Amino acid sequence: MNLTIEPIPAFEDNYIWLLHRPGDASCAVVDPGQAAPVIERLRRDGLRLDAILITHHHGDHIGGLAELRQRWPRVEVFGPRDPRIPGLTRVVADGDRVRLAGFDPKPSRTGLETGLDQVRSDGAGDAIELEVMAVPGHTATHIAYRTDDCLFCGDTLFAAGCGRVFDGRVEDLAASLRLIAALPPSTGCYCAHEYTLANLGFARWVEPQSQAIAAAIAAAEQRRAQGLPTVPTTLADELSVNPFLRTAEPVVIAAAERFAGAPLDGPTPVFTALRRWKDERYD
Repeated sequence: MNLTIEPIPAFEDNYIWLLHRPGDASCAVVDPGQAAPVIERLRRDGLRLDAILITHHHGDHIGGLAELRQRWPRVEVFGPRDPRIPGLTRVVADGDRVRLAGFDPKPSRTGLETGLDQVRSDGAGDAIELEVMAVPGHTATHIAYRTDDCLFCGDTLFAAGCGRVFDGRVEDLAASLRLIAALPPSTGCYCAHEYTLANLGFARWVEPQSQAIAAAIAAAEQRRAQGLPTVPTTLADELSVNPFLRTAEPVVIAAAERFAGAPLDGPTPVFTALRRWKDERYD
């Protein structure tokens, strides 16, 4: 029994993550900013929408909710407590468990080479359980969902980058990324946008001599040339190239201090300088 995690492209660069099991009509989606691509994919594959997982309130993550709920009125909608997210059937918070019927609770991931992540079951049950993580910063109420080896991180973490600060606080975003960095390195990070090449460009500004970043750029360019997504990524890869996860590295500290024009004491000031640098000079 396999669980497939598949990106559904939306807008110009969003990914809606589809979770389903071959041979089973039940499925779930993460952050459906548009209904039409979800409906099209589910119709094509003969799937029924049973659950929606929401990470935060931005329109490109919740815009399809009303139409999807109208089409599948029994769908469960999980998300953080936030009046800007209409239609939730269950409010969840840090440490809560989300149980999706029809999926196995102990998946193990294999391979990222196609953009289709095949997750093997050990046959231990008929539901998948995800733990809710509070990861504020991009927004004040942002959450993520994780299993032992998969993280649906919304806009908190991107491949080689992180989200901008909107109604959250930069200090909270720095803490959220430290929390993510402490997960097992094998964790697959299911980001919500195709921002990888732009983010790697900034990472190269921060660490121009990094061979890991050079290799990541070449790999991402090849995937995009083939029309393939660059995500999911792995936390191990992110720890080697993502400046926002590397705030304790001397070369990253030195680069942030050059931008700030002053010494920076600790990972949060380094993170803050990097985020301001990217906002003001790169994006």
